[in-house]
Amino acid sequence: MPLQLAAVPLNIDWQQVLLHVLNFVILFAGLWLLLYKPVRSFMQKRREHYEKMDADANAKNAAAEEKKAAYEQKLAAADAEAEDKRRAAERAAADYEAEKRAEADAFAKQVVSDARRDAAQIKAQAVSEARGEIADIVSEAVGKVVLEDSTSEAYDQFLDAASAPAEK
Repeated sequence: MPLQLAAVPLNIDWQQVLLHVLNFVILFAGLWLLLYKPVRSFMQKRREHYEKMDADANAKNAAAEEKKAAYEQKLAAADAEAEDKRRAAERAAADYEAEKRAEADAFAKQVVSDARRDAAQIKAQAVSEARGEIADIVSEAVGKVVLEDSTSEAYDQFLDAASAPAEK
């Protein structure tokens, strides 16, 4: 029979209360071992897994940022190199243009000099030929004046002879 204590309020059976507490402790320990500990272990592993994934992702992001920075640096270096080569090509083209312009100027001066020299020779030859023709005409006219009686007739022939080459 249950143990009865005198004047227990509300008819509480302490033996039943202790058994229920013992059952609760056993149930709590069992659930702790069977559910809480494995679930907590699973959750811890899961947290570690996601933390590891996050750390890996951060490491990959950092590596990608480094590669991006290196790429941008190489790209900037390539742009600078291309700009330097473009400037060098422009300078070379300008130098080549100046050289060819100087050669063309020298050639033009040579052509002008040769043309002036040839023109002077042609002029000298024309003057020489004209003087020779004039001398021939004068000598012929003088000979006719001396040989002929009339100077007026000789003068007319001189004028005719002088105007004849101009008409040719």
